[in-house]
Amino acid sequence: MSTDTTPTVPVSIDDPINRQILEVSEDRIAGFTRTPLEDIAEQSGVDLDTVIQRIRAMLEAGTIRRVRQTMLSTSLAPGALIAWKVPPKKLLDAFDYMFKEDPFSGHVVLRTTDKETRGSDYKLWTTLKVPTGFSMDRHCELLMEKTGAERYKLLPAKRLFMLGVGHVRRRGLEPGSRTDEPGRVLDTAVVDLMDHEWQVLMALKREFEPAELTPNLWRARADQAGVSFEDFCTTAESLAERKLVGRFSTFLEHVKAHQDGQRVTKFNALFHWRVPKGKEIEAGQEVGRHHCMTHAYWREGGEEFSNVNIMGVSHGTDKDLVLAHKAAIDAHLEEVGITVDYTNVFWGGKSEIKPSEISPIAYQQWCEQIGIDPEAMRG
Repeated sequence: MSTDTTPTVPVSIDDPINRQILEVSEDRIAGFTRTPLEDIAEQSGVDLDTVIQRIRAMLEAGTIRRVRQTMLSTSLAPGALIAWKVPPKKLLDAFDYMFKEDPFSGHVVLRTTDKETRGSDYKLWTTLKVPTGFSMDRHCELLMEKTGAERYKLLPAKRLFMLGVGHVRRRGLEPGSRTDEPGRVLDTAVVDLMDHEWQVLMALKREFEPAELTPNLWRARADQAGVSFEDFCTTAESLAERKLVGRFSTFLEHVKAHQDGQRVTKFNALFHWRVPKGKEIEAGQEVGRHHCMTHAYWREGGEEFSNVNIMGVSHGTDKDLVLAHKAAIDAHLEEVGITVDYTNVFWGGKSEIKPSEISPIAYQQWCEQIGIDPEAMRG
């Protein structure tokens, strides 16, 4: 009887070496680099072979849910956060349709509030990207037909306040922990790309399978794009210079339990604030200072959501601690002279996350696949 003596590669986020790697690989490899895995190794102090071995193992185990080069898609396609009012009996089916059948819906989350309040009957929240030339409203109207939703509210971002999503680094943060500098402001104007740039971008952003994680990982992607390695890299560098490329990232599975039963987060909170008109950018920058935040935006909530105008997302394993982080942000806004007239928290429950498709070609193909004339979906 033979015994397999192959050592098991640790896949827990609590393993010291994995933690070293993840503290870098989640959100510290900014822009485009020709050698992202080597850069993770250098910054983490872990040798390259071990970095590749551990990331591969965590990806295969589901600790990491995806490895990919992110795009700043707000500059590549019009997008919005969408709040949906759906009859209770149709809510789960609507959730499944948005996640499984619509490539242009990204985050799909069921949200609740601690008490009945303005907007609390909007239980389904999604992100949406619709390629340039097509209409978000027409897309949402089609989704209403498919899901039985009664209403939707488009909440496009007017500004983003640059943050990170380093869940491992955020563990153990004290409420009020923040940067010395205000959050960086990003515009949401959409940039037009040439065909060959789309060709490179689509290969650049596709998720990596474990076997693809090698020191020369971009050479295979250049081959897939049908361009030389040098052309691929110079095009990617040009996209990065135009602030269209986000980061090379290992995305942790932060909703579902890992193999060891551990969860990175249990509570996903969407914070709402209403600040005086003219103070939106300043308030967003102050919210964006806080390390507990993964995203922050200027979005106009309208009457449906008590005219809030700053929104942000924070995660944690303890609800009281998440609320303590928010209380610290509220106190900081008051300290710097920004009045908060109204605030609320929408808690995330069932959720699924996938990258939104942004290609105009993919949109036309999807329309044809479901029997819709693409021209009817144009704005």
